[in-house]
Amino acid sequence: MKPDDKAVNQKLDELIALLADNHIDSEKARGLRQRISKAIEASSTEEEEKIDAFRSLDTSNASRLELLDEFSILLSSNQIDSNTSKKYIATHSTNVLVIIIGIVMITLGFAMIIMPAPPDFEIYTVFYFNQNDGVTIMDLISLLIVLAGIYLLIKSVYKRSAGI
Repeated sequence: MKPDDKAVNQKLDELIALLADNHIDSEKARGLRQRISKAIEASSTEEEEKIDAFRSLDTSNASRLELLDEFSILLSSNQIDSNTSKKYIATHSTNVLVIIIGIVMITLGFAMIIMPAPPDFEIYTVFYFNQNDGVTIMDLISLLIVLAGIYLLIKSVYKRSAGI
């Protein structure tokens, strides 16, 4: 357990003891809950803000000496350790992986619909276009695969654009 975790747990125990001693109505409880939620959200977005500060170095067209000065200032003002960078890389790499999986599922689903399937896989025809062609159970399963791929793609792209 880190020293920060011990301090947080100690303060949390103190807060619980204070709350147990005082009578709190629902309005006060709602206000306390909102303040605690805001504090937790602020602490979790702090890591993203630290990394975003370093991202601004990529866009500047300064000389190497100026970039080095800015980089040293950023390093001294933002305490980033390997755990923060690992969390950032893991979060963004999983988003990229989900995007790739979504694209593969969409492609696979459309390929299953377009390409002719052997008669063994033509389980049951739900709707006939003509005597030899129609919508089969295999086509419906393929459509579900396409929709699942679209869902994964939209969800991961939305997370990526929202910066979550």
